[in-house]
Amino acid sequence: MILTALFLGPLAFTNVQSSEWDWVHAHQLTLEGQGWSEVARSFDRLPKKAEGVVRDSVWNLSRDSSGMAVRFVTDSAGIACRWSLSKAELAKPHMPATGVSGVDLYVRDEKGVWRWLACPLPNNQKMTATLIKGLPPGTREYLLYLPLYNGVQSLEVGVSVGSELKPGPMRAKEKSGPIVFYGTSITHGACASRPGMTHPAILGRRLEYPIINLGFSGNGTMDLEIADLMVELEASVYVIDCLPNMNSKQVSERVEPFVKRLRKFRPQTPILLVEDRSFANSFLQPQRQARHAASRAALRTGLRNLIKGGTKGLYYLEGANLVGNEDTVDSSHPSDLGFVRQADVFEPMLKMILKRP
Repeated sequence: MILTALFLGPLAFTNVQSSEWDWVHAHQLTLEGQGWSEVARSFDRLPKKAEGVVRDSVWNLSRDSSGMAVRFVTDSAGIACRWSLSKAELAKPHMPATGVSGVDLYVRDEKGVWRWLACPLPNNQKMTATLIKGLPPGTREYLLYLPLYNGVQSLEVGVSVGSELKPGPMRAKEKSGPIVFYGTSITHGACASRPGMTHPAILGRRLEYPIINLGFSGNGTMDLEIADLMVELEASVYVIDCLPNMNSKQVSERVEPFVKRLRKFRPQTPILLVEDRSFANSFLQPQRQARHAASRAALRTGLRNLIKGGTKGLYYLEGANLVGNEDTVDSSHPSDLGFVRQADVFEPMLKMILKRP
């Protein structure tokens, strides 16, 4: 496959005439990252039955399409997208519209590596945008990430009239199940500039595993209702990354019941417990240092108690190096650089877990 392409910058993304394109709905292609099929809205992250069971704030956040991606194969010389958003708020004060409400296109190159191609700037709740044009002849595999902090009511992929468009191939690792991330706003995607720049998305590309993102901004608190839903997913790994939303008392009270609930119904699935990232300015913030120390101590105590009680298949990732000095937007939420560095920390641990029988 050939990767040479003409990139159109953000100012070049304009509404396009539908007569240029053949349109196919995302659900006719390969939709990755949606754990349940019985949903209230086409791109919800939790099943319809979760409404009224999980807290209202969690339910509302689950309507965001974070972590979902459309995979397809086409020989088209151009690719377009039209999508309808559920919320009028297209951007956030510390996060651009491209990440909150945009779509993000990747292509697999001739070496099999996922390479970035295009991310349009959303300026309306109903968008039609040319993503890229002028691609050389060839059939390629593409990956289109959906918005992180907005809901998608409908989404279609457009290819040049008469081009072939078909679902993306099944990943070889899909037989083992997805990697399921449960966590906070950081897992949810704050504050990536593009949907493909979160650490779960980066790890999905690097490891070639489908990802399910159950990050709920401000609400990753080890709720047993979420554990009961997670066990319905035949995961390769459960990643529990909730400490940024919890104090040490909550960690002490909740981590053992949460893990035991997962283990009761999924006795073999590995569980990775992740410490909170260190606030970037905590080196001069004694209260924040104390919070990190207390939460991490509570998590380690919970881990030891679980192991002593016979719980197997548990893994632990320290948080001190998850973000660094200059890779957050507000001391807490990663920039794109921060997400790359988080992926670098997660990757060897997940590779080790996934290789174990």
